[in-house]
Amino acid sequence: MPSVVLEAVGRHFGEVKAVDRISLSVAHGEFVTLLGPSGCGKTTTLRMVAGLERNDTGRISIGERVLSDASVALFVPPDLRQLGMVFQSYAIWPHMTVFDNVAYPLRVRRTARAEIERKVAAALRLVEMERFAERPAPALSGGQQQRVAIARALVFEPAVLLLDEPLSNLDARLRAQMGDEFRALQRRLKITTIYVTHDQGEAMALSDRVVVMQHGRILQIGAPETVYQRPANREVADFFGAPNLIEAKVAACRPTDDGDYLLAVEGSGWRGHCRAGERFGRDDKVVVVVRPENVSLAAPDSPARDGQIAWSGRVVDGIFRGSHRSIVAEAEGMRFNVEAPSTRGVSVGEVVTLSVAAESIWAVRP
Repeated sequence: MPSVVLEAVGRHFGEVKAVDRISLSVAHGEFVTLLGPSGCGKTTTLRMVAGLERNDTGRISIGERVLSDASVALFVPPDLRQLGMVFQSYAIWPHMTVFDNVAYPLRVRRTARAEIERKVAAALRLVEMERFAERPAPALSGGQQQRVAIARALVFEPAVLLLDEPLSNLDARLRAQMGDEFRALQRRLKITTIYVTHDQGEAMALSDRVVVMQHGRILQIGAPETVYQRPANREVADFFGAPNLIEAKVAACRPTDDGDYLLAVEGSGWRGHCRAGERFGRDDKVVVVVRPENVSLAAPDSPARDGQIAWSGRVVDGIFRGSHRSIVAEAEGMRFNVEAPSTRGVSVGEVVTLSVAAESIWAVRP
């Protein structure tokens, strides 16, 4: 079964470490997303797997086949790697029809004409573009061009599919639609997929696992929900949305039945409990991560229920966003980001109680 393995893979551009000896294993049929800000090394990593960049250190393999090993100067060129790739720009040839665009990888491999017609028809059916086979490529919409790019990447039955921000050129509605359609297609075909994006929501929605990168290194690998709710460090927590990062001190720590730790923490004018993924000592400093959607607003002086931390504050801003309302409140010398239901009306200056349940709070080292 094809799987992709990167072992201590690195790429330098002069003194800059674009990718700094990262290791990653992608199982057969798995959808893994490389996520991070611009310049974090995610696209360079993808290009090294594709053979469009040569790794300076480490080894890359698919299944039992080694594609690149810097220690012995082994490098298999891109056209011999049996990989399909979809670029950010789609790279659709404007002088060709849809059929000819999809057929191109087969023609360069000198596939028989009858086999080309059969495989192209099958690939176009997969992406629901068969009725556009003879249409000139420039006459397609952005979403249709993306489907053609995917069909072209799949037509020669690659072992692995690589995608470099393929949805970034689409509008928000079409991006969500095409993302859902592509994920359904990938699950149906069970093709091993490595996907690159800087869009956190996209990564959460599409992936089996997310690889968060920064400065050429991997910060955390895990299921989307794990990476979001249980970040490994402050950098990962801060990358997703606009979390409230609150400095605190540990008063007590004990293990829980599920392998986490329950912390008693104290801050400036408040105290309560939260969870963490590692043991902390008494008086250790921590950063408490509170997601905006987990903060509830109540009337002033409302008592905190068992298992909650509460702060008394005042609303300083509120923005209606349709599906929800973004609120900024000040409490205990801190500014809180709150995502409330759109039906929750607020006014600047309103006094409120902000509360959050202990199981929704996560602590990391500062």
